[in-house]
Amino acid sequence: MELKGKVKVVFETTQVSEKFSKRDVVIEDNSGMYPQVLSIQFTQDKCALLDGINVGDEVTISINLKGREWTSPQGEVKYFNSIEGWKIQRGAAAPSSAPASQEDMPF
Repeated sequence: MELKGKVKVVFETTQVSEKFSKRDVVIEDNSGMYPQVLSIQFTQDKCALLDGINVGDEVTISINLKGREWTSPQGEVKYFNSIEGWKIQRGAAAPSSAPASQEDMPF
């Protein structure tokens, strides 16, 4: 799946444990009737993909949706979802299908 939007926040990398690091980026998606503000998490070596991404950039992010079930020590079952990014590209413009000029047209 892909999400497109304008970057609102780029967080620093957080070292959660000795073997796990994460970094979040927040984008605003205005493609629908109501704007959606989404936090996307990059983990491990993917954290570096956010280097050079700035507030205000238009981006396209390739994502995976993840979910899990957790049972508390009291036996209460809870469900969690996350959006995990694995690729990010600056620019959200769709490529044109029309030739740019007459010289670009095939013969």
